[in-house]
Amino acid sequence: MRVYVAGCGGMLGEAVHKVFAEDHEVECSDIDLNAEWLSYCDFRDFAQYKAAVEKFRPDALIHLGAHTSLEYCEDNPDDAYRTNTLAVEYACAIANTLNIPLVYISTAGIFDGEKMLYDDWDMPNPLGVYARSKYMGELYVQRAVQKHFIFRAGWMMGGGPAKDKKFISKMMKQIEAGATVLNVVDDKLGTPTYTVDFARNIERMLHTEYYGLYNQVCGGETGRFEVAQELVDVLGLSNKIEIKPVASDFFAKEFFAPRPPCERLVNYKLKLLGMDNMRDWKVSLKEYMRDYYGEVIAGLEGAELKAAE
Repeated sequence: MRVYVAGCGGMLGEAVHKVFAEDHEVECSDIDLNAEWLSYCDFRDFAQYKAAVEKFRPDALIHLGAHTSLEYCEDNPDDAYRTNTLAVEYACAIANTLNIPLVYISTAGIFDGEKMLYDDWDMPNPLGVYARSKYMGELYVQRAVQKHFIFRAGWMMGGGPAKDKKFISKMMKQIEAGATVLNVVDDKLGTPTYTVDFARNIERMLHTEYYGLYNQVCGGETGRFEVAQELVDVLGLSNKIEIKPVASDFFAKEFFAPRPPCERLVNYKLKLLGMDNMRDWKVSLKEYMRDYYGEVIAGLEGAELKAAE
């Protein structure tokens, strides 16, 4: 296939490029040219976006880019909606003009957290600007593009030290700095999602005509506290680092945007189709540490990485 990937400069983009470049011809763009395989395109400029995609003549369009910081979106709603919602409408128009499938990435954060587990058909109820901007993108893709795939991710992990800006990266930076106590919330539940597994399943689904909306997260139901415990255990540092449980209020000043207490997803539709290739999050975490953090771990005193399965 020829695949155009917009907004490919982040942690998920790194994995999508890695997976798709193995067997397909890809054009990956972003406004932040942080890798040699990226070309410049601001997908918030409709004319520029359309010209770039049409020039490449792809068989599929993958729209990745978004503002993912909840705090930034709360402080900058105009930019959040311009980037996370309006640009998705541009992608829909381009996909329809070329009559090609559109892949859109959504988030578990669109739910309000009142349930303990959400399947693909549960009704979203976004709590903040980020969640609402992503959910509006979902709705538009479903209404506007017949050949579409919407994949909802959970707590993303991937990209390594250079591109990971999420929970695992935050923990690793503290550990690397010599922290012996990690304060971790014990009142937030969710599902980790390894970017490489996520990209691989997108690639598999693009070979089908199973168009529609899908939850796509790693297996296993957990929470922030348990993820931190597993990370320290994988590093062989459980006897040197204490994971201290705290309530979300502990970080209220830094993380002020509303977050649902539970973002756990189940890949119900993928399972029914026999297309759920997402591994257990603990297996993926070990592989992530081995493949992306090997040098960092080698420099940690007393660390001994457990073998990935």
